[in-house]
Amino acid sequence: MLVIRLLRIGKKNQPSFKIVVTDKREATRSGNFLEEVGFYNPLTKERVLKKDRIKYWISKGAKPLESIHNLLIEEKILEGKKIPVHKKPKKKEEKPVVEKVAEKKEEPSVAKAMEGKKEKEDVSSEAPPKPLAKAEAKEEKPVQEEKKE
Repeated sequence: MLVIRLLRIGKKNQPSFKIVVTDKREATRSGNFLEEVGFYNPLTKERVLKKDRIKYWISKGAKPLESIHNLLIEEKILEGKKIPVHKKPKKKEEKPVVEKVAEKKEEPSVAKAMEGKKEKEDVSSEAPPKPLAKAEAKEEKPVQEEKKE
């Protein structure tokens, strides 16, 4: 699949990009791109685009990546809406407000009594069950000894 993407050239802290047509599976760093169709310098906002060649490659099935798509819309080579490039941050899940209000309304003595009950239930449920195989083995030995006597 052909894509129109940016190829970074330029020094450290001085980015500039070639706009190239390449196969999506190949890295553009290797220099194996089909054609250079433009240039973009984000520091000076300088853009040089070959409109006829970009339209040609899009007609052949090349898809521009999101940042290039937005750049082509700004230059009025393509029509449509811009694509949001940045991902939205994930929201942290919070406790529902209803529970927080309910906890505050309870009287302190009632809340303490409830905590005591919960702790007792938690302790009994947290105790690990005894292994049955060992308990049965201990019971079987005395029974066998009694039969022998």
